[in-house]
Amino acid sequence: MEKSKLRNQGIKYLKSLSKEEKISIEEKLTYELVNSDLWKQSSSIGVTISQGFEWDTRGIIETAWKENKLVSVPKCDPVHKKLTFYHLHTYEQLEVVYYNLKEPNPDNSQAIDKNSIELLLVPGLLFNKHGYRIGFGGGYYDRFLADFPNSTASLVSDGQFEHEIPVEKYDLPVNYIVTEQGILL
Repeated sequence: MEKSKLRNQGIKYLKSLSKEEKISIEEKLTYELVNSDLWKQSSSIGVTISQGFEWDTRGIIETAWKENKLVSVPKCDPVHKKLTFYHLHTYEQLEVVYYNLKEPNPDNSQAIDKNSIELLLVPGLLFNKHGYRIGFGGGYYDRFLADFPNSTASLVSDGQFEHEIPVEKYDLPVNYIVTEQGILL
């Protein structure tokens, strides 16, 4: 199946969840992540600011802050299709940009070297059991991951697994998949 059809399938699945189902899955995914050795061994976390139907990342961000982990969030450069991560100490550092996304404001945030992120949480819509994913189609994370040396993980509910995902030469799998039942790979 084409990536665009799979992308639409993933969006449809996430949007089909009731508010209660979504919250229940998010709580399980967050619990499995923050109680894992992967989390405990990482002092610096890279994570997106979620919106809409995406898995809510506020619980992850706030847990990291409580545990004195360094949190960094991406800012997209749509001209160069590039991500730059910035330290996030408070939600006040965010600004609303195109497509109503919340991103760090470079005027009150510090850019970081990507190598300082010990655990990067990579968003996606559908995944196979080998860590390959269908993302939102911009290619931002594929470019970022090309020379990223540290651990990567994605939050994946049972309904986001797809047996066949087309893999192209520039696609890179995540190292770990966090599910409602634990961590895979």
